[in-house]
Amino acid sequence: MASANVHSYRTDLVWTGNLGTGTSNYRAYERGHEVSAPDAPDVPVLLGSSDPAFRGDKSRWNPELLLLAALSQCHMLSYLHVCAVKGVTVTAYTDRAEATMTQTPDGGGHFTEAVLHPAVEVADAASAALAAELHEQAHRLCFIANSVNFPVRHEASATVLSR
Repeated sequence: MASANVHSYRTDLVWTGNLGTGTSNYRAYERGHEVSAPDAPDVPVLLGSSDPAFRGDKSRWNPELLLLAALSQCHMLSYLHVCAVKGVTVTAYTDRAEATMTQTPDGGGHFTEAVLHPAVEVADAASAALAAELHEQAHRLCFIANSVNFPVRHEASATVLSR
């Protein structure tokens, strides 16, 4: 049973910037993507509130979800860049990010961990192993991951584009 003082968050990310050749080179793809969260509205205006645990509206984005979404977005953007530079053609990318925050007795709190679950599709089987390895380099380059004081892990998977 989860403690009342531990809160979990989840966001979903889908890269929409494949212009037909994936990350075949640095200028061959767009950085566009979609971020969503269960129960959050799918509208062009970002509607915010506090976490429902703090009397907020669960149908709106809260700061905790936004931080998790920023981590997910930053990792994806860094990863696509590294893949383009290293010659790995990514044709699809999604992520299911999860984070945990623990409340402190004084009413404050802090994130204790974030786990990204990027699922990557690459153009050819020969690059699948390198594609998996490049998540570490992308993590080291991510501005947001380098700015937080809690662990950000990634549990990545890779598949090969079926033709």
